[in-house]
Amino acid sequence: MDNHDSKTRSYNMSKIRSSDTKPEQIVRKYLFSKGLRYRKNVRNLPGCPDIVLKKYNTVVFVNGCFWHKHEGCSKFVWPSSNENYWKKKILGNVKRDEENYAKLRDLGWNIVTVWECELKKPVREQTLSNLYIKIISQRRD
Repeated sequence: MDNHDSKTRSYNMSKIRSSDTKPEQIVRKYLFSKGLRYRKNVRNLPGCPDIVLKKYNTVVFVNGCFWHKHEGCSKFVWPSSNENYWKKKILGNVKRDEENYAKLRDLGWNIVTVWECELKKPVREQTLSNLYIKIISQRRD
């Protein structure tokens, strides 16, 4: 059973951002500070990647742990209310992610996923440093 009526649920869902989230801003600001230039939310690529670094042939997805089912993460817990809706929604997101990643690989893109939990303060610097290293190692000349 859902804890909210459909109007309240619809309103709550409408307030959830799909782009320009705080985790995305953290990653973009770091990459820019390292001298990397990118495009964001490129709609003509499968999955509309959050960050596209053409020079490095790399796309970056900054995923929310709940919305993209980050396995083994404390931020991902199956909701106990309206279980059928959430299972369908979240598993649909995961399936769509896998399909988009496959299409991007077929197009020759390198894919890096940064999880929301990896940007929490205790591990943020290490995550961002690792991301930078992964990206620059992909440079094509």
